[in-house]
Amino acid sequence: MKGIRRALQYLRKYSLSALGAFLSLLVVNAANLYTPQLLRQVIDDGITSMNMGRIWALAGLLVAVAALRGVFNFLQGYLSEVTSQGIAYELRNAIFDRLQRLSFSYHDQSQTGKLMTRMTSDVELVRMFVGNGLLQLVSAVLLLVGTLVILFSMNALLTGIFLLMIPPILVVFFLFVRGIMPLSKSVQQKLGELNAVLQENLAGIRVVKAFAREDYEQQRFGVRNSEYLGENLKLIRLFSSSFPLIFFIANLGVVGVVWVGGGQVIREMMSLGELVAFVGYQGFFLMPVFMLGFIGSAMSRAEASAQRLFEVMDAELEVKNKPGAQALAAIQGKVSFEGVSFRYAGSEQDVISDISFEAQPNQTVAILGRTGSGKSTIINLIPRFYDVTQGRVCIDGVDVREVTLESLRSQIGIVLQETTLFSGTLRENIAYGRPEASLEEVEEAARAAQVEDFVRELPEGYDTLIGERGVGLSGGQKQRVAIARALLVNPRILIMDDSTSSVDSETEYKIQRALEQLRQGRTTFVIAQRISTVRNADLILLLDQGQLIAQGTHKELMDCCEIYAELLATQFGDQAELEAALEEAVR
Repeated sequence: MKGIRRALQYLRKYSLSALGAFLSLLVVNAANLYTPQLLRQVIDDGITSMNMGRIWALAGLLVAVAALRGVFNFLQGYLSEVTSQGIAYELRNAIFDRLQRLSFSYHDQSQTGKLMTRMTSDVELVRMFVGNGLLQLVSAVLLLVGTLVILFSMNALLTGIFLLMIPPILVVFFLFVRGIMPLSKSVQQKLGELNAVLQENLAGIRVVKAFAREDYEQQRFGVRNSEYLGENLKLIRLFSSSFPLIFFIANLGVVGVVWVGGGQVIREMMSLGELVAFVGYQGFFLMPVFMLGFIGSAMSRAEASAQRLFEVMDAELEVKNKPGAQALAAIQGKVSFEGVSFRYAGSEQDVISDISFEAQPNQTVAILGRTGSGKSTIINLIPRFYDVTQGRVCIDGVDVREVTLESLRSQIGIVLQETTLFSGTLRENIAYGRPEASLEEVEEAARAAQVEDFVRELPEGYDTLIGERGVGLSGGQKQRVAIARALLVNPRILIMDDSTSSVDSETEYKIQRALEQLRQGRTTFVIAQRISTVRNADLILLLDQGQLIAQGTHKELMDCCEIYAELLATQFGDQAELEAALEEAVR
């Protein structure tokens, strides 16, 4: 139970509420153990003796014990829930914090739906056991021991007869607990797979409808749902076959006690009240035995979930601050790659190999190449989304692995190929990197990115809610918002990964005109789909199959590199003439 032992660390912060719940449970158990003795006295001292006064007194005492038990039952339940909810709070925070710090490579290989299952269902199962089930386990053991002591003190013969039923009950329990652990883990895995399909479907619902694939998606979800149902039914069958058998064996023990005990009452070897109390204690003995069965089930499921949680928490941080890493001072923007090679985790082949170049401050660097040539990999290595396999990436002569991630990335503005916006207002999305920015600063960045053109049409301007993932905006509008978001942080290095691919030529022309001024004092890396970007770049990097095969200006490469000319003709075609016409029209 390594997972549960680790989860218990989160109990320390809530030790007072846990202690209060435990003490309350002790009082409840004491009241439970005292109740059969009161019933014995009611029968022997009141009913048998026809003593009404004694009956009233004992009845009042029973009411007082019941009230006391009720109060402490409430305290035990409330404090247990406070403890368990606190543990769930800490676990959710811990795993979410870990997810924020895990490298791109981890998220590349993980499904969002499965991670969400760990954040919700797995946390809940661990919470229920560590915050409440563990307390019930201790209570069951104490109640079991206390009841057994009282039973032996009352009648050793009847206790021996009753205990004959315990070995077969324990055998059934052992088989039950042994079977439920793998089943519980399988159920959680199937739930994760089900949630993964659900998350992918909801995220891509427009694609589903566009291609009329609703029936296919329904079938895909139905398969996962059936698998999840099947595993749950296995779990239910295990419960349904185990506990009726346990109750049957336990009832045989009760029958044996009543048979022998009844004979002792007739022979006046024990009183009727003692027999009733003994049968009552039998119930108290069986109750924790049954509780142990359910607790064993909860413990197995919690252990399976805890293991899944700690798999995430123990995942290696492939990109992290080195011990003693220093903050990166204000940079000028010189970027150099020195013999850089990189391969993704688990891959046997380099994505890029032996790349070397140098970008000077204020330069615009265009990266060209066919699909899969390594363009995005190069720009991902600059802010250390991944670490190089060989060589080094330097900014102003400093290896990026020697400085803190925060100080590095805070000086880099990034517009990723896949535009991601968050639910909230337009202003909040533009100011995501600088939430303290004033409205004037937000508007300035928006004007530079040509966002103002469509802000006027929005009902509440910059305070308009744009919906989940920016669903209320077009692709081009979202990309312009992403550009404004990057510009607002006033970066010394600006990275644009195909950031105008959803913008029409005229809008891109306006953006490029605005960016010409914004690039002053910045080193800009662009993966472009427009010939104008390539033509105006200070340095062009030409990649092919992970190799840097040429670098230089547009004119230099046109004069000496046939592959460059071929690539321009293949990727851009007659775009140059089209953009020239648009430029003339705008003028």
